[in-house]
Amino acid sequence: MRTIGNILWLVLAGVWLAIGYVLAGLLAFVLIVTIPFGIASFRLANYVLWPFGRTTTWRRDAGIWSVIGNVVWIIFFGWELALLHLVTGALLMVTIIGIPFGVACWKMIPLSLVPLGREIVPVSSVGRDPYGVPV
Repeated sequence: MRTIGNILWLVLAGVWLAIGYVLAGLLAFVLIVTIPFGIASFRLANYVLWPFGRTTTWRRDAGIWSVIGNVVWIIFFGWELALLHLVTGALLMVTIIGIPFGVACWKMIPLSLVPLGREIVPVSSVGRDPYGVPV
């Protein structure tokens, strides 16, 4: 079922969102200081191409530099990518089949705003508490 969802996602939204992240990554590679933002952007482009079956978790070793980097990211790239997710999600909500994909697109908005200090992992590797909530 994940494969079917990923294929539909790829056709309906994944390619366009990934193009946005790749463009942000290429812009970030212009300056040497912003190369880590470009790497994060390419990592997110990979995630938005094929998201189902994967999730993001906070890295425990991420420090103050990821917080500072996220502030810079929001100013230069994050708000545009969040807006792209918002518009794409609204367009997906037009059809009944697109509603779950629109919700998934909107769930990626926080990730598009603060990507540093997170890692993409398979859903099966995430620990869960007794209620099914990721820990």
